Amino acid sequence: MTKPLRHSFDLARELAELQRQTFGYFVHEANPANGLVRDNTRYGSPSSIAAVGLALACYPVAVRRGYLTRDEAASRTRTTMRFFAESPQGPEPDATGYRGFFYHFLDMRTGERAHRCELSTMDTAILLAGALTAAEYFDQDVPAESQIRRFADSLYRAADWVWALDGGLAVRHGWTPEAGFLPFLWQGYSEALLLYVLALGSPSHPLPAESYAAWTATYEWKTIYGIEFLYGGPLFMHQLSHLWIDSRGIRDSFMEERRIDYFENSRRATLVQQRYAERNPRRFRGYSRDIWGITASDGPGPAVRRIGGRLRRFHDYCARGVPDGPDDGTLSPWAVIASLPFAPEIVLPTFASYLEKYPDMRSRYGFLCSLNPTYGVAGNRQGWLAKGYFGLDQGPVVLMIENFASGMIWSLMRRCRPLIDGLKRADFAGGWLES
Repeated sequence: MTKPLRHSFDLARELAELQRQTFGYFVHEANPANGLVRDNTRYGSPSSIAAVGLALACYPVAVRRGYLTRDEAASRTRTTMRFFAESPQGPEPDATGYRGFFYHFLDMRTGERAHRCELSTMDTAILLAGALTAAEYFDQDVPAESQIRRFADSLYRAADWVWALDGGLAVRHGWTPEAGFLPFLWQGYSEALLLYVLALGSPSHPLPAESYAAWTATYEWKTIYGIEFLYGGPLFMHQLSHLWIDSRGIRDSFMEERRIDYFENSRRATLVQQRYAERNPRRFRGYSRDIWGITASDGPGPAVRRIGGRLRRFHDYCARGVPDGPDDGTLSPWAVIASLPFAPEIVLPTFASYLEKYPDMRSRYGFLCSLNPTYGVAGNRQGWLAKGYFGLDQGPVVLMIENFASGMIWSLMRRCRPLIDGLKRADFAGGWLES
């Protein structure tokens, strides 16, 4: 049982303020002319289409919480979706997308492909999830909101998921005009739950049901610290799909056999994170029962340092995870908050501990990306602190605080026909799907 909070913080008020601050990223780091949102706050950052998708999902929350008026949010949403609906699609290397998918990174001003990046199936799925959220929320019979719904339907129908199989059953990670499909497949449990569900629900280019069965066949069921769960090392894998999918009480065949749902699985993954930090097998500074959160994040590396007589290797941006790593002592408070609906009894004390022990982590847009207490920095007793923010971190904070407080995004998506169709084609049943 979690010990009573020893902190004097009004956590409800602190969560509300964190949500407000975090949403500011999508206002101030966006191009109002086309709706594109920066991947991160580093100088010259391109747009990330995943950040755009998260922004689209966050705008309804902003209306509910009074950060934007409904007209302001609708205007931003329509501008964004018009850009994607009208952007050039083709095999040319400077296009915005191809076959209904979009490049991972886009130039903030022109919207052209940036950094010779890949056409990303997962990031396109996040963009589409945001568009579908907007279509459910902006349901009034007025021109701006009608256009939003038409754009969302057009974008969703355009994605050619069958093409993305490249002749197999598993979806490819991406494609480039220079080299064709990437060699990587979406296999093993991950954030791709959202991808497969949306791809199965497509009215125009749906995946065969066999694709989902082939995906779940690659799952790893593990027991770690006495907890049985569907394994995924980085915490974000257990969060991202569930920003939109209310998995409480619904199960696919895999979970039916194990008598839990994906919501419970995410709770167990969160508990594993806490137990790992409490045991702290690599003896990093700062880890404890109330300080944890290891996920994909920025880091202090690449670097090798001798600390306390031990040689430590530090990474820059990478997908950190537990218990097998990589783990270099880097922690992400935002990832703790994104597990709030699953395990509030351990998230809230950890939130309070971060506020108390690492006050410099809270800045303009809420929690900075990450910190590393082990990687000492002269004059800073808190260790290394990230210098900025990533859009992919900001969205889950806004959305999961809202799902915890009101269930808003889950309620919207429980009436989203593409999501419902995809879940049913993936053989999900029970709970709200039966109502």
